[in-house]
Amino acid sequence: MKLNTIIQGDAVEVMKTFSPNSMHALITDPPYNYEFIGRSWNSSEVDRRLDNAKANGTTLVKNIPYGSGLAGGVRNKNWYRKNRNNILQYEKWCELWAKEAYRVLKPGSLALIFNSTRTVAHIQTAFENQGFYARDIIVWKRNSGIPRGLNVEKKLKKENNPNAEKWHGWHSALRNEWEAIAVLQKPLENNYLNTLKKYNTGLMHTQRADIDGFQSNIIENISNREKKDKFNTHPTVKPLKLMEELVKLIMPVNSQNILLDPFIGSGTTGLACKHLNVNWVGIEINPEYIDIANKRLNEVDSQTSLF
Repeated sequence: MKLNTIIQGDAVEVMKTFSPNSMHALITDPPYNYEFIGRSWNSSEVDRRLDNAKANGTTLVKNIPYGSGLAGGVRNKNWYRKNRNNILQYEKWCELWAKEAYRVLKPGSLALIFNSTRTVAHIQTAFENQGFYARDIIVWKRNSGIPRGLNVEKKLKKENNPNAEKWHGWHSALRNEWEAIAVLQKPLENNYLNTLKKYNTGLMHTQRADIDGFQSNIIENISNREKKDKFNTHPTVKPLKLMEELVKLIMPVNSQNILLDPFIGSGTTGLACKHLNVNWVGIEINPEYIDIANKRLNEVDSQTSLF
């Protein structure tokens, strides 16, 4: 296997070509909804969704795919059935790549998986169904959140309802200020020490010189408004500093360790690993995003420092 590179293809099929117990850890930011499956997830598809979102002011687009086409509509029995079926399909899809992730990860390996507050439980369930153990949820507390959903007072005022002001401050949703990172682990071999000695896995680096005290499961003070390169059209680029924190948490610096990102997108995980001298392998189905990622990685090569 060629290290520190991105392989184009479907994550499930590509992972099938990897040797068992060959990866030390996994960090990834997968699509958040099953709706994308069966579509060409390229810039045209992203533009389509963004245009739809602009026409619908209540659609939250920060976490594209932003849903299952169910953001609006009458909340009748059919609506809830479609919503439930959509979630179950998403969970089944997650099981497909969780199964391959389980096979290629070493015993004790940790997997950190981003997901929305609404669907992170399905990530946990999908991975548990394939043999992983749910350890925790890391909260990435973003600097700001935009209130979404129905403002009932404004809605009633448009209908000239005389009781509108009585509903001041009542909305259909909370302001979303955090994103979930599910922490899963492939079972240990007997215990932590045995697993560490044999596979160099199983533990988290929770006390470091760059941490004040003991690492919490809440990560904050990392801006989610990091400036992107003009050529980077990926809609959900995670902050580089955040990805570096996650890599440092679960990846000992060792030339034999390999971190896997099966949905590497525009390459931020690879950038973080490169900066920290950690080996990695990425998978991405969209060739446009691979081009973006390689350009970002090549720019690092041309600089004496990442910053």
